[in-house]
Amino acid sequence: MDVPHRVGVLVFDGVKMLDVAGPSEVFTEANRLGATYELVLCSVGAVDVTASTGMRISVDADAADTGHLSTALVMGGDIFPSTPVSPELAGAATTLAGDADRMASICTGAFILAAAGLLDGRRATTHWQHAATLARGYPRITVEPDAIFVEDGTIFSSAGVTAGIDLALALVERDHGTELARAVAQSLVVFLQRPGGQSQFSPSLRGPRPRTGQLRKVVDAVAADPTGDHSITRLAARANVSPRHLTRLFQDELGTTPAKYVELIRFDTAKAMLDAGHTVTSAAQHSGFGSPETLRRSFIQHLGVSPRAYRQRFHSTQR
Repeated sequence: MDVPHRVGVLVFDGVKMLDVAGPSEVFTEANRLGATYELVLCSVGAVDVTASTGMRISVDADAADTGHLSTALVMGGDIFPSTPVSPELAGAATTLAGDADRMASICTGAFILAAAGLLDGRRATTHWQHAATLARGYPRITVEPDAIFVEDGTIFSSAGVTAGIDLALALVERDHGTELARAVAQSLVVFLQRPGGQSQFSPSLRGPRPRTGQLRKVVDAVAADPTGDHSITRLAARANVSPRHLTRLFQDELGTTPAKYVELIRFDTAKAMLDAGHTVTSAAQHSGFGSPETLRRSFIQHLGVSPRAYRQRFHSTQR
């Protein structure tokens, strides 16, 4: 008989229910197809917890007494990062790491691993909304904000919520090969390897309002008419400064160049038009890109997917 692959799942009050259910279903489905995963739900003190949905989760063990684990999963929850990770929860993660062959976090569970010091000197990711906060709060971590999941040695981390399914499938593939993992993905009707990064699920951010009045005038003009002539010469003339000085203002206040900023505004506009149901050609023409091919190159650069693929996924659930 195969030795069970024990998977410890650390939960707590406020844990995101889908963070728990998604990966658990992957491992359970893998068992139906021949794997031998054994799920062990644990918490601090073996106390049952209440999930984000209000549903009660019964646990099997104290995190300090799970025994040897092949995999330890630390779940996330909406309480992080606004709520500090308690020393008890961080300590539970440390204990599980000592008992496990590999460790993984789902969504904001990365903040628990970070508080425990388990991500120091490593690459990691978390939900796109909180990636910058993780990077600021834990400068010893190299945060990859667009990754669906990150593997660094024996420690894995995943992006937001459903990305826990992607990570669990990747772990199954490492344990049992591509064929079984593919069968699990097909049964659950999900991607075995999701195309593109998690930025395709986040709104394009235009950044903070510039402090300088001259720069505010320029960015307002670009936003008001993305299709206009926004060459560096025209923008500098609008601000009544030299092109060199305008470039310095963009770098100092927005951390980018005028050309890249204009492209981002056009990309943001095209993305919104695709969301609203416009064709790729229409979005390209009315956002300032001009041609579908130019728009496609920008989408591939920023999202890792084509505008056509993006539109098919996100513009509407209506048929």
